Amino acid sequence: MAVRISACVIAFNEAAKIEACLRSLAPCDELLVIDSHSTDRTRELAQACGARVIERDWPGYRSQREFAISAAANDWILFLDADEQLSPELGAELVRLKDSTDIERCAAYAMPFQSLYFGRTLRHGDAGSEWHTRLFDRRRASMGGHEIHEKIAPRGPVGRLRGAVRHDSYEGFEDQLQKLSRYAGLMAAAMHARGRRGHWLQVFFNPWWRFIRAYFLRAGFLDGWRGLAIALIDARYVREKYLRLKLLGIRPSAGSGGSEAS
Repeated sequence: MAVRISACVIAFNEAAKIEACLRSLAPCDELLVIDSHSTDRTRELAQACGARVIERDWPGYRSQREFAISAAANDWILFLDADEQLSPELGAELVRLKDSTDIERCAAYAMPFQSLYFGRTLRHGDAGSEWHTRLFDRRRASMGGHEIHEKIAPRGPVGRLRGAVRHDSYEGFEDQLQKLSRYAGLMAAAMHARGRRGHWLQVFFNPWWRFIRAYFLRAGFLDGWRGLAIALIDARYVREKYLRLKLLGIRPSAGSGGSEAS
């Protein structure tokens, strides 16, 4: 008997991308969208694609995914973000896997990611080596990690699929900077809440390490100007994250509430 898969997508104001995402998930048996009160046409477009849509307040990434897992109709879950799509090769691979008893040999499956950047796929650097576990049996896996840096925690073997997930994160340069700045703030706050404290050495040296790793050690330079741009911007994100973390740990001294007139 073929395994049935529920595809789960968490979304907020993703009208520009939700249709392409859901269309790519045609090999799945259920489309479930958890929407956190979008103000655009995300819900209507998702429903037109045949998705079951649940509107829910945003509690955080891990908690929203945990809710999606519990709300899904099937035990096998495939998570995608709204700015991601299954490649045709991965879709065909899923169809074959569903019809095979081999799927049950693993508790979860990881798949490679292809990041698109200004119309081209990044094949090197940090983006060129991304693998994420997104398909899993909820009876043998759960959400792990933290609210802002969640991940699937399987209790059993993890297989690897050959087909890729296509990831098109940014609508342009300004969108990229805004998203990474917001994520830096969320990450710093989450790290601070877990007791982490920033150090000036991290602010200065961690961005350089991120750049060197991506651009030189992982050959990001082979992606041309795109590889240079993404390595520089990711280093900027790392600097902002650790600077925010450091500043969260600095308490204003007594009597410093006022400001001098300029």
